[in-house]
Amino acid sequence: MTDALPRVPLTPPGARTHHIQTGAGTVRVLCSGEPTPGRLPLMLVHGGGTDNAGISWYRLLEPLGRDREVWALDLPGFGGSIELDPVGGPHELAAVVADVIETLGGPMAVGGVSMGGDVALNLALDRPDVVAALVCIAPGGLAARVGGPVTQFSAWAAAQLPDWILLPMARFANRFVKYALNAMVTDPMTLPDPVVSEFVREARDPRGGVAYGRYNQATLGRTGMLNDLSDVVSRITVPTMFFHGENDPLVDPAGSRRAAARMPRARLVTAPHCGHWAQLEAHELFLASVRDFLFRVDESRLDGDAS
Repeated sequence: MTDALPRVPLTPPGARTHHIQTGAGTVRVLCSGEPTPGRLPLMLVHGGGTDNAGISWYRLLEPLGRDREVWALDLPGFGGSIELDPVGGPHELAAVVADVIETLGGPMAVGGVSMGGDVALNLALDRPDVVAALVCIAPGGLAARVGGPVTQFSAWAAAQLPDWILLPMARFANRFVKYALNAMVTDPMTLPDPVVSEFVREARDPRGGVAYGRYNQATLGRTGMLNDLSDVVSRITVPTMFFHGENDPLVDPAGSRRAAARMPRARLVTAPHCGHWAQLEAHELFLASVRDFLFRVDESRLDGDAS
């Protein structure tokens, strides 16, 4: 017998739940901390697959909220917004984030992991008025191709399958998501049990992964990635921190390295012996690094050096 009640997505320790209207519908938004004079609020954007805000930011909302107001939204088709129709690729997702930031009152530091990092970079390019700083964790959108030509073509071809084939295939693959999760990180034991359980629950939801599939359809080209921002990231002038696991098996750290070198106010922090989910696997290093970065941004804004 199955439970008829809708699944309640994971809420991290210390987080409060809100719902905010956007052009794509009403999204769930988690919040921690309070507005603090002189401290830039932070908006966090989760990754793809069957991720959501409660998963990616499970260990961060409470400690980051001690210093400033922190927000984390569930994008349409994920987590507490899973009932919403997916909106597509990084530009469309960035527009949803912009709606939330505008509703909450103006520019913020924006952090994103993996797909969320791609969204954050696009937001800084599309809507620089709402982004005061960036934190990009193993971001997508900085690679010309997925592996070699054959891998790229195969990924593109798979994404073009009609829904009546693609969605059942995705649901079947999601049965084994725990094994895929273990392959994302160097040490699976660093992942909190509630994060692993929520990741599996989201994957088993019939709607789980559909929005990420739409993102892939929008970004995978026949011969290369359609979302590669490598040639335009130099236009992003806000302070930026890249954070990347040195042993990331999914997103090559070389993309973050190149982007940090091309952007006028960017720096890269790498986490040794760390895989793709660096903010969870290298939690203490990430927390210390992002706090230091945001405090420096706060100081520069008070000094009038940043807009």
